[in-house]
Amino acid sequence: MILPILAYGDPVLKKDTVEIELSEYPNLTGLIDNMFETMYAAHGVGLAAPQVGLGIKLFVMDSARMYDEGQVGGTKKAFINPEILSETGEEWTFSEGCLSIPGVRGEVTRPKDLRIKFQDLDGNWHEEDYTSWDARVIQHEYDHLEGTLFTDYLPSLRKQLLKTKLNNISKGNVEVDYRMKFPK
Repeated sequence: MILPILAYGDPVLKKDTVEIELSEYPNLTGLIDNMFETMYAAHGVGLAAPQVGLGIKLFVMDSARMYDEGQVGGTKKAFINPEILSETGEEWTFSEGCLSIPGVRGEVTRPKDLRIKFQDLDGNWHEEDYTSWDARVIQHEYDHLEGTLFTDYLPSLRKQLLKTKLNNISKGNVEVDYRMKFPK
């Protein structure tokens, strides 16, 4: 089932999230499947639970689209109760966008490598290393779990220039080809 994606301005997007007690989410598999379906319908590479109105520590990603044709790479995975343990390596800048902020992009600098701890659907904990595009998608989605949007990293002048566009998004004055929910 395709879920509505919350638009910029919704207070849920700026709140810190809580850990999931797996026993309290008997249909977590269904939620994760719906999040993947929603992400694909919106042509995204990642989607965090706050973007669909849930204040829990969960995000999904499928970064295969980030890699050029013929390149090997991409990770399709759900991250439950993730915690970034370290971010290292050379910092690199890329123009990021967000499904909750359609039509807006901004240069964000992030470290190239990370180590993350997370649970799978069976409750098992994993620690894994990611680099390049996979690390960037994880960092972006993880930020959502802490109430941080990519626009928070932009210089104040750039934010000022985007103010009208962001206000229009929060009022629903934006055209998208996927399901969105706008703040009231």
